[in-house]
Amino acid sequence: MEPPGESEATGDSGSAPLDAGDRVLTIPNALSVLRLFLVPVFIYLLVVDANALAVAVLMFSGFSDWADGKIARLVDNQSSRLGALLDPAVDRIYMVVIPVALATVGIVPWWFVVVLLARDVLLALTLPILRSRGLTALDVTYLGKAATFALMSGFPLVLLGQWDALWSRVILATGWAFLGWGMAMYLWSGVLYLVQVTMVVQRLPRRSRVGQRHV
Repeated sequence: MEPPGESEATGDSGSAPLDAGDRVLTIPNALSVLRLFLVPVFIYLLVVDANALAVAVLMFSGFSDWADGKIARLVDNQSSRLGALLDPAVDRIYMVVIPVALATVGIVPWWFVVVLLARDVLLALTLPILRSRGLTALDVTYLGKAATFALMSGFPLVLLGQWDALWSRVILATGWAFLGWGMAMYLWSGVLYLVQVTMVVQRLPRRSRVGQRHV
């Protein structure tokens, strides 16, 4: 997954004749919209106990998320400002919907979901502080990227581990290993983000509204 600020839209468009903001109909944007439409499909498949198809949806979503970033970086005229907003927004939706849905059907414990969401809510509360210093957000760290990758890899593996077979139990254990490491890195990246916010508060003065209007 690409984090906010480092989505497929940030790729170098080279000699693209159009400004990035002029592009809407691009392959990466189409893939992001498709992933968004697959969210209710995943929930339906999970509810009707079609776990194999639900896993397939998650695997396709993960692949398309990787593919849209690569396409935007390597193919001319495929990056866009819309993609800069749409891609990370869909990523965040998946990061909320998937664990909540899995917890609802009893595959993932609720405490796991609560910890993940509490971390995100806590970091979201720092946004007004950053904006008061003239910033919109801080750069996403590679640790945060690795944490998200581990979590989004672990969820489909845990879902795939629900069959009563030896291969399924091995996959289940592997999935929980991914989720365990992902949770640890996710929480630690949150701590580092809060440290960065503290440093910003100490180093940058609060911007007054009058000053902002004249900047």
